[in-house]
Amino acid sequence: MNPLVSQETLAALGQLDTCAVVNAIECFDVRLRNEGFTDASIRCQLPALPPMVGYAMTLRVRSESPSWKGENYLDRTDWWAFLQTQPKPHVLVIQDMDRHAGTGAFIGETHAAILQALGCVGAVTNGAVRDLPSVERLGFRLFSSSVAVSHSYIHVVEVGGAVEVGGLRIAPGDLLHGDQHGVVLVPAEIAEQVPATVERIQERERAIVKYCHTPGFTLEGLKRITKGSPCTDESQPDSGRKS
Repeated sequence: MNPLVSQETLAALGQLDTCAVVNAIECFDVRLRNEGFTDASIRCQLPALPPMVGYAMTLRVRSESPSWKGENYLDRTDWWAFLQTQPKPHVLVIQDMDRHAGTGAFIGETHAAILQALGCVGAVTNGAVRDLPSVERLGFRLFSSSVAVSHSYIHVVEVGGAVEVGGLRIAPGDLLHGDQHGVVLVPAEIAEQVPATVERIQERERAIVKYCHTPGFTLEGLKRITKGSPCTDESQPDSGRKS
């Protein structure tokens, strides 16, 4: 399992948007820039809610056909106890293993309330969810590939282990951040440095935007203010310079 980050860092990450977090991660060259986030198949179903930050807890489920044991998703609750042993806050990550993922919804109002009571702040799945207005009132974040009217034969087939959702491979304990743009995996080894890096990048971006609205805007001035890397202090533009 990855090392935990401080509560202060978790709180700071919760104030940031996912795009800013991704920009900051790129400064550390810990992975390729086309890795580490969900693809466009995963949609934020409740974009009005604040960003989601938490540690992954993983499940694999099926819903197209009944469980060979005759179970539904509420008949297998052993993973609830396992969840209680894991670091909080939790983000439940559910890989739907069916050929046609999303036949049944694993999470609706009732299960969202249960998960929230167990320390979950949201869920991410390549399958389906439902009861969106009710879940939004709970403040429980939902990221999924679809919305379904029924839970069908949804049942848990595996607890723990690596899963893949929206092209992103996620292991238990991975630190996740999500908002209306999608979900990103935050590398534990740089997580504590991400908030300060975001502030440095955004300071540069604010200066660029401000310059673009000045009466003295010129192409040469724009080139000068955007020169250099946004990842270093030395690259900070002098927004007061005139061209």
